[in-house]
Amino acid sequence: MGAFSIWHWLLVLAIALLMFGGRGKISALMGDFGKGLTSFKKGMKEGDTAEADEDAKALKSETAAAAADTPKSDQTAKS
Repeated sequence: MGAFSIWHWLLVLAIALLMFGGRGKISALMGDFGKGLTSFKKGMKEGDTAEADEDAKALKSETAAAAADTPKSDQTAKS
């Protein structure tokens, strides 16, 4: 009791081979993970700028509509 069976050791060996075997699979996985994070951050920044552009266009159109709605008599009275 308390000792691991052969199946436990084979499972540990298989996991170790998957993780550390070959040509640096962990470093390749971490490199891919880093590329994924970079792409995600870039996509989030592009999304933010697109939303900011849409907000700016909406504000411009609202401002233009508000300026068109003001009566011209108010503008001439101030002069």
